[in-house]
Amino acid sequence: MASDRMRRVDEAVRQVLSDAVAQDLQDPRIGFVTMTSVKTSPDLRQARVYVSVLGDEAQRAATLAGLTSAHGALQRRLARDLRLKRTPTLEFLYDDTTDRAMRLEEILEREADGA
Repeated sequence: MASDRMRRVDEAVRQVLSDAVAQDLQDPRIGFVTMTSVKTSPDLRQARVYVSVLGDEAQRAATLAGLTSAHGALQRRLARDLRLKRTPTLEFLYDDTTDRAMRLEEILEREADGA
């Protein structure tokens, strides 16, 4: 169970990264991306950033590559805006929650049609 403090840190990191991607990054590989959640380790050394990307598999891969290459700039922005004891190393991961929900919905519709 994450503490309230860690939840606040995760949300602050998510907000800063969302703003930075929307305002600062000019990488053409980065498409329409949403930072869905952040999970920061208790020692603040690592942060897993879950992103949702609008588009196909190639667009997802390109966006993740663009975010990874912008890692340094995003980490500097975090350090500047949040003033944490440590600035976490960022790891960008695709959040497949939407994909799974759509697959489940398709299965349920198929089952309803077949019943």
